[in-house]
Amino acid sequence: MGGAYAIRPATAGDSDFLTAMLVAAVNWSGRHPVGRRELLADPHLARYVVGWQRASDLGVVAEADGERIGAAWLRFFDAMQPGYGFVDADVPELAMAVLRPWRGRGVGRALLREITRTAARHGIRRVSLSVQNDNPAARLYVNDGFRTVSRRDGASTMVKRLVP
Repeated sequence: MGGAYAIRPATAGDSDFLTAMLVAAVNWSGRHPVGRRELLADPHLARYVVGWQRASDLGVVAEADGERIGAAWLRFFDAMQPGYGFVDADVPELAMAVLRPWRGRGVGRALLREITRTAARHGIRRVSLSVQNDNPAARLYVNDGFRTVSRRDGASTMVKRLVP
């Protein structure tokens, strides 16, 4: 496996891959495995990917040697059907994951920076997310400027203000 990768915008054709990446994100610890079918049957989880790509959805995909290795995407929710990191209807939530062999190699940081740059170019002023407090990715988010706005049930909701 090489070390070079590229990041491109996500398309409607990436829907299945984003679902696979959501499964990876949910299963980051391996403690309580959730399969694709179970994820899609759970409306709280499925809302992050079902119907991709809506007009307001933004995403980026990392590829190496023609294979997709990670993704980061943003989706808007409302107070009636919030996501786990919901703070306001005008603040999209971030979801992201990187395939295990590519973790710790800068792919996640590159995806995070590209999706926040993309959001800023689209006039988005803040991005939110939810992360389990013991997830190593929490350090990545803090180092990239996300700040905790609430904690509940072992998870933090974090927000990053974007520079237009």
